[in-house]
Amino acid sequence: MNAEDLSRMMSGSALLSSWGAAELQDLLERAALCPMKKGDVLLHQGDAGDYLIILLDGTIRVSMVASNGREIILDYLEPGSVLGEIALLDGGERTASATALGEGQYMKLSAHAFREVLERHPSVAWRLLREMARRLRNANNTIESDRAYASGPRLARSLQRLMQNGAEGVALKLSQSELGAFAGISRENINRQLGAWSDAGIVALEQGRVRVLDMEVLEEIAMAAE
Repeated sequence: MNAEDLSRMMSGSALLSSWGAAELQDLLERAALCPMKKGDVLLHQGDAGDYLIILLDGTIRVSMVASNGREIILDYLEPGSVLGEIALLDGGERTASATALGEGQYMKLSAHAFREVLERHPSVAWRLLREMARRLRNANNTIESDRAYASGPRLARSLQRLMQNGAEGVALKLSQSELGAFAGISRENINRQLGAWSDAGIVALEQGRVRVLDMEVLEEIAMAAE
């Protein structure tokens, strides 16, 4: 893989799509290319943060275990996503775990190598700050949704988040339990809400998948509590 290949693969990345050839080449020279398979835990909550990863291919589930032992799914990440940079920057423990949902590939960059890239290319640090600010804004919006909205609008907003890079008619490869953990809604309420939406033609329920059929109505539901 060379810088041109990486640039093409990262064309949809909020952080890496704006990197130049020299920056990407420095990244490639310092990072290790690693394969992953379904079930691999790439980052462990509570571990020391001595490296970050950049997803090249595949999908990763980001989750954390709350103090009551309940797993909370924070996000599903696609190629171009950067993970593990928070613990790398502040020297603290990992705040979440990252698990591969299938086969794929990622780049692993040590803390020392990451500092070298930042020192050689200071503009990268600014782009990283912008990406972290974007994530913080999204997290704040999620907290607002969890506190302010009933299960219907909250579920609709969660589906919208998952569909950001998709289109109407795309099937989300999530079980109802996984969707409930992501939206912060009990399985019983998820089943009831999705059943009603299926009857109304808003979604289609398939084996282990939810297919959104009417994004316009879903958006109306998401905004219903505002």
